[in-house]
Amino acid sequence: QVQLVESGGGLVQPGGPLRPPCPASGSTSRINAMGWYRQAPGKQRELVATITSGGNTNYAGSVKGRFTISRDNAKNTVYLQMNSLKPEDTAVYYCHLFAPYRWGQGTQVTVSS
Repeated sequence: QVQLVESGGGLVQPGGPLRPPCPASGSTSRINAMGWYRQAPGKQRELVATITSGGNTNYAGSVKGRFTISRDNAKNTVYLQMNSLKPEDTAVYYCHLFAPYRWGQGTQVTVSS
């Protein structure tokens, strides 16, 4: 019953910011921990950041200090604030719900001058 619909990706220049949202729709009353993952061409999907319902966060070392995950529980939405973007950040970014297990469709982020 729960669906994730991330958006907000696009083409940005190196150093630029981006803040894609991931709103959850459907039966959202049991939503707890959520996360953002990404997958670059030819690579495995990797963890970017996670956040619990209480606001505890975890980040991949490659993005720590540059990215910030946050959530608005009233809106059932998780955000990923990405600053100081690098070409290496280029990937499809996926929103993830741990329980019930769900994946969003992904949003393309391309960092290029």
